[in-house]
Amino acid sequence: MINRYTRPAMGAIWELQNKFSIWKEIEVLACEAQAELGQAGITKEEAQWIRDHADFTVERIDEIEKVTNHDVIAFTTCMAEHIDADVPEGQEKPSRWVHYGMTSSDLGDTALSYQIVQAIDIILDDVKQLGETCKRRAFEFQNTLCVGRTHGIHAEPMTFGMKFGSWAWALKRAQTRLEQAREVAATGAISGAVGTYSSIDPYVEKYVCEKLGLTPDPLSTQVLARDRHAQVMCALACAAATLESIAMQVRLLQQTDVIEAEEPFKKGQKGSSAMPHKRNPITAERVCGLARCVKANAQVALDNVALWYERDISHSGTERVALADSFTALDYMFAKMQWIMDGLQTYPAKMEHNVWRTKGLIFSSKVLLALVNTGITREEAYVIVQRNAMAVWEDIQNAVDGPTYRERLESDPEAKLSKETLDEIFDPWDFLTRKDEVFKRLEGLEF
Repeated sequence: MINRYTRPAMGAIWELQNKFSIWKEIEVLACEAQAELGQAGITKEEAQWIRDHADFTVERIDEIEKVTNHDVIAFTTCMAEHIDADVPEGQEKPSRWVHYGMTSSDLGDTALSYQIVQAIDIILDDVKQLGETCKRRAFEFQNTLCVGRTHGIHAEPMTFGMKFGSWAWALKRAQTRLEQAREVAATGAISGAVGTYSSIDPYVEKYVCEKLGLTPDPLSTQVLARDRHAQVMCALACAAATLESIAMQVRLLQQTDVIEAEEPFKKGQKGSSAMPHKRNPITAERVCGLARCVKANAQVALDNVALWYERDISHSGTERVALADSFTALDYMFAKMQWIMDGLQTYPAKMEHNVWRTKGLIFSSKVLLALVNTGITREEAYVIVQRNAMAVWEDIQNAVDGPTYRERLESDPEAKLSKETLDEIFDPWDFLTRKDEVFKRLEGLEF
């Protein structure tokens, strides 16, 4: 019997061996439910015989399917061979009760839901581990000064821990979406052709789903509606996009002209076949690339929602590829991002160097407010602030060793600011007097 608490690895979940094991369990449970009902004619002794003798081999199923061109029939035929192999001559074959009153989607869709739950549970563990790592490292760098950037341009000072903190919160949102998707996906249906229970009692559905930890669909039309699967795939796509966002920041921070952090570089690793000095962010780039596949597969799932009338199988082939690929890729992405985040190499001295790289331009917002406080209008203050800032910017771009932003303000007769005011303005920590509020919130974050 399937143990819901023994979890296979992600790849194994999508292998035929696991799928057929779930199929077998569903068929056996359905027989047991029928025996309890006492309606179909199957006895509890026959149900027990089926439990004890039901088996299959992937190779035999494949062999039969080459003839039947129908995977469920190939499976039930193979299973019947095992069930009936030791039945005494002249005795009725217990296998006749297998798949009694059921249709193929009852088996396939309910099993797929179980596989999705197995897979989401792994991803949820991945999210928890990475989220806790980001939270831990956020506090590690709570007081590490760095420059914040908007549009890729230096903006105002912040701390490097805030980056990790923002990633932790994003992963918490990913966790919430995945938990919601799990609840929607954990649904089974054993309702027969077009969902009317014409040949099977709803009790069978309830019994099987309860044993598998699933919830019966309130109204299936032979198939489980694919908006359930689309929600799962969209949750996976959002998680992939979050990992892509983190990996993108690592790549940007590792640029030669920035180099405030970089992904781990192992002893003996080579960065380039032609340029031995290179340390490329190849793992972060791999994560960004794989995110494209997971996001694209969400569109496949959305396209699978619309089926003809009560059902068709236009969704079937695509979701067999898209679900397995997305879950497997995302699990791999989480493993790689865990490795990067846990071992991210950081350079606080370079971070502080970059704070001053634009000669004080990042303090312009404080200068603007201070000038307004002197009594002039915001528009007048803006002209003074920007005029001096653009002069410094031009020097920087032309590699001219000109005055700093503070020095230009000190020599501008319209910028009537005292030395004490300028000292306060050009202290980067003055921007961060309320940063602890952010970290107090982070303390309460739990995965």
